[in-house]
Amino acid sequence: MSAWQIWIIAAALLLVAEMFTTGFWLACVAIGALVAAGVALLPFGLIPQVIAFAAAAVTSLVGVRPALTRRFLHTPGSVRTNVDALLGKSGIVTEPFDPVTGLGRVKVEGESWRGALLEGQRALPPGARVVVVQVDGNTVVVEQENPS
Repeated sequence: MSAWQIWIIAAALLLVAEMFTTGFWLACVAIGALVAAGVALLPFGLIPQVIAFAAAAVTSLVGVRPALTRRFLHTPGSVRTNVDALLGKSGIVTEPFDPVTGLGRVKVEGESWRGALLEGQRALPPGARVVVVQVDGNTVVVEQENPS
């Protein structure tokens, strides 16, 4: 078996192993093995193959892996879910805010929520546009969308 065939088999095995892991580390090493396979086709010895393998693996770790990670692995917190997804969303006051308790009803993303006004906000009539600034349990804290 030729050296280039061994490098190709190693690259294939590394890519298969990458399917069972995360982080794209093995894929970058597989790129190095493919480059070494190309060098093995040339009339050089083992040392240039190993050097090409190491250089390509390190280069792909620095150049390719960050792009793959950004594209396929999302960092925790990059996608807001549940009530955190409500932050910054617009809504409409559906029931007036009680002057004593400061609570009312707000419709956000098609759902009715108990609403509380942000401190310093004046009472808003039904139909007023609001923005969610905080979620506290089952209550959304809102402020007027475009205060004038």
